Amino acid sequence: MEFGLWEILKILGALCFFIYGMKIMSLGIQKAAGSQLRNILRTITKNRFIGVLTGFITTAIVQSSSATTVMTVSFVNAGLISLVESAGVMMGANIGTTITGWLISVLGFTVELSSYSFPIFAIALPLSFLKIGKLKYWGEFLIGFALLFLGLDHLEEFIPDITIDNPLLEFIKEFSDYGILSRLFFVFVGAIITIIVQSSSAAMVITLTLVYKGWLPLDIACAMVLGENIGTTITAEVASLVGNTQARRSARIHSLFNIIGVAWMVFLLPFILPLVVNSIYLIENYFDVEKNLTSQDSLSTYTLAAFHTIFNVLNVILLIGFVPWMVKIAERMIKGDPEDSESARLKYIGGSTITPELSILEAQREVARFGEVTSRMSTFARELLLNPSETDLNRRRLLKKIEKYEEITDRFEIELAEYMTNVSKKELTPKMSIKVRSILNIGNEMERIGDDFYQISKTIERKFEEKIWFTQHQRIRLTEMFDLIDEAFKTMIENLSNPHYDNVYKEKAVAIEKKINEKRNVMRKENTIAMETETEYNINSAMIYNNLFSNLEKVGDHIINVTEAIVGEI
Repeated sequence: MEFGLWEILKILGALCFFIYGMKIMSLGIQKAAGSQLRNILRTITKNRFIGVLTGFITTAIVQSSSATTVMTVSFVNAGLISLVESAGVMMGANIGTTITGWLISVLGFTVELSSYSFPIFAIALPLSFLKIGKLKYWGEFLIGFALLFLGLDHLEEFIPDITIDNPLLEFIKEFSDYGILSRLFFVFVGAIITIIVQSSSAAMVITLTLVYKGWLPLDIACAMVLGENIGTTITAEVASLVGNTQARRSARIHSLFNIIGVAWMVFLLPFILPLVVNSIYLIENYFDVEKNLTSQDSLSTYTLAAFHTIFNVLNVILLIGFVPWMVKIAERMIKGDPEDSESARLKYIGGSTITPELSILEAQREVARFGEVTSRMSTFARELLLNPSETDLNRRRLLKKIEKYEEITDRFEIELAEYMTNVSKKELTPKMSIKVRSILNIGNEMERIGDDFYQISKTIERKFEEKIWFTQHQRIRLTEMFDLIDEAFKTMIENLSNPHYDNVYKEKAVAIEKKINEKRNVMRKENTIAMETETEYNINSAMIYNNLFSNLEKVGDHIINVTEAIVGEI
């Protein structure tokens, strides 16, 4: 058979057809059942053993280990699961992705599924135009499923059967005679293919097809499958680049797990592969499978799928006990960001968004963190104002600190708004739209809190420059007001930390806000009476005192506004 550029383009087109179908199918199932899957992934990861099962089920459903690992990295980034829990999920994802190999081996090469693709299209396309519930997404899933098998059918058709005297086969055979060096070379080839097509499932299909058509010996194909397990880690590594330190460590644990597994299997491959081959033959004979369904080529694809599954299961069994050790290695490889402790940058959200649900979860985690950051300004202001032992140098340090945090709140509001604007461009449910609006309002209120504390710091600075002093009663009243503000902050942070805004109630926050207003009224009345009746009462002191408690009351207003934004009232 003549094999030139045209034939190569047809093979690449069929492969792209398959990859596109897999992408559409995976995205469809994620849209149709994604929120439930994400809730499962977030809640059923109490330990790494349960995490393995969760990762397996999620990946088997969405047919994409990359989707599972990216979701996992996002959850780590948002602080919803720990590094140890994420390791279990990713291990399970490795096992779940082997389902694709079995699906292709059992159905793709033995059943003419392409003939069923057009009836599937007839059902799926009308569904994709509906706007009833999630039927549209199930239609997309079915379209992807039909495209996938059409692409596989054409891939199998366009790759020619190989002849014994084919020079490429001779080259592969010659290159496979160098023992472990040959295995390492084809591991590298498998990794490169996966990086290029950005899908270990697609790379697995390529390998299965080449084995089925006789282009690859089984041992070489197994080495390539090992390389595909390394190549698939690139997706998680890339996804983690826009995340925080913990997200990058999570992706690195996934890479370590796969690389270590491939390392030991490369050495044991000559011993394990014969066991897998013999097991497949024993199963065939035991169940007396019809020969027309189990040709030598089909048995090779079954063997490759079995090897892929056995390798990943054994790797999980061997390494799951060493997860804490791999966490420590990842922590040493990726040092903590020194700016994280200073709160000078966004920690949980980056420049890119994942799915709307995940993006909103990350934003909620971010505003909860910045609630804590903003509350520190109260501590700085209290120390600046009420600590009589502060030196001039320490006062300057605290003033700079408050100014820095005010700049942080300004930048936070801008970056949060940009991020949420990107989220709002995606397809949102009414409930998600309300959350987006709430988060934007929360960011705005926190920026105003930063402004108020900056004004408070400038008032305190003027107090020291003009050598104005407060009476003991004024200091006591300001301490009481700061105590109420800190109590309000504590309630606000509790509300922000609740991932389910629907379960937040504002009664406690409203009660504290009422106390703040009452305290402001008492202080204002006392201050007015003192100015009118006490001849030695310092007017400048009274004015600065009034500015301080009035600004603190404004802080209280913005704090209650945050809770009202959480419950969707502003």
